[in-house]
Parts: sequence; structure tokens; C-alpha cells
Amino acid sequence: MAVRNIKLIVQYDGSKYHGWQIQPGKRTIQGELVEALSNLVGVRTQVHGASRTDAGVSALGQVALFEIDSPIPTENFPNAINGRLPRDIVVTAAEEVPLKFDLLGDVKSKLYRYTIYTGRHRPVLRLKQCWHIPKKLDVTAMNQAAQLLVGTKDFKSFASAADKREETVRTIFRCDVTPGQGSEKDWVYVDVEGDGFLYNMARNIVGTLVEVGVGRWTPEKIDEILQAKDRTAAGRLAPAYALCLMWIKYA
Repeated sequence: MAVRNIKLIVQYDGSKYHGWQIQPGKRTIQGELVEALSNLVGVRTQVHGASRTDAGVSALGQVALFEIDSPIPTENFPNAINGRLPRDIVVTAAEEVPLKFDLLGDVKSKLYRYTIYTGRHRPVLRLKQCWHIPKKLDVTAMNQAAQLLVGTKDFKSFASAADKREETVRTIFRCDVTPGQGSEKDWVYVDVEGDGFLYNMARNIVGTLVEVGVGRWTPEKIDEILQAKDRTAAGRLAPAYALCLMWIKYA
């Protein structure tokens, strides 16, 4: 039987997991998918992900890939895998792609969304998906600062010290800070779309924008931070649990 390359779209609540990547002795999204798929086809099958989301980070559009020579029809994989997954992970789509498909190299852009709640009392039903900052944020100033991040720039100042990659230039296609409307007026959303992200880059961007939002820094501080190429120049690291990978687009 011919080997097939199957691409999955995966959603998950990452609050109870130690990130995407398999780690010995820890519960991870990749680990759960490998176990579910291997149980389904009867042979150990590796599942690769397009984004190694951190511990606590969720996703609505993670992309996963595996090779298989099973007779199971491609369209049947979501339901078959979901029946073997925990309730907080779900496969929403499956399609066969060429064997030459490059899960990482063919990525055109990714969108991350960060959710902040500024109301006085913590939102108990959504605590695992937001950063509670019980004070008014200057969303206009935050958005002005966010626009200074758009373009092809060296984002070394926004990378974790643990990120040892020498190439730190990335392209941000858009970075928008928007307030919720109506009953959502206490919510603030930060959307960052780029061709790739350094380790903790999205969360460091949000932490920096919050410094602007509370009035500690002006929007123009962003240019100074970028030029410093030093992690200590940027703001705090925003909590992981409020970050969600919304989608990944391919060329």
C-alpha cells in the first residue's frame, strides 16, 4: 500500500499540558496525538507539528502531519482519532498532501491572538484563556506601539534568552490591539501575524505592549527596544495561558 502524507488541523486547550512537544514524563499535545494515532493504526506513528507551542498555550489552528500506509480513508481520520483523544484536544480536519510537503518550510504566516481582561473581578469561566489585568489600559497607545513592530526587523530583544538561534530577523505582517465591544468592553485582544516567531516572541511583545498600556512607556519606546537587540530592554513575559495559535497559512 502506498504511503500517504496526512495533514491535520488540531485544536486544543493547552492549560493542562506541558506544551506541544513530547517530553519524558510530561503530558503534551504531541504525545497525546501520537498515542491516539498509534492506537488507531496499530503501529507506532510519529506526528509532527508546525508550531511548538509553549506549556499552557492553546490552539485553534495547529497543523500536524504524519505518514501512513493504512487503508483508513483520509476523511475518516478526524473522528477515528478524536475517539481516542482527551476531550480538550480535537482534530477538526484531515487532508492528504504531497510527500514533498514541507510542514515548516512551506509556512507563509501564522496568527497568534492574546486575550487580556481588564475588568475589576477575575472572569472565573474564562480564567484559563486570558491575562487578568484589573486596570484600564490605553488601547490606542498600545496599538500605536504595535504598528512600530510591523515589517521585517531584528526581534532579538523579544526573544527568550533561551533562544540560541543566530538568525533573529522576522517579518510581522500585522500587529493589532483592539478592544472588545458592548458586553466585551473589558476585553482587549492582541493579534500578531508573522512569517515566524522566536521563542517567547509573541508573549514578550504582549508584555511590552502592556507596559505602554499602563503608561510606563510611550509607544516610541518600541524603536529603542528593537535597536537594543537585548532581551532586558523589552517588557515582561506575558503569561502563556492567554495565548492562542489561531491559524497557519501555507504558500
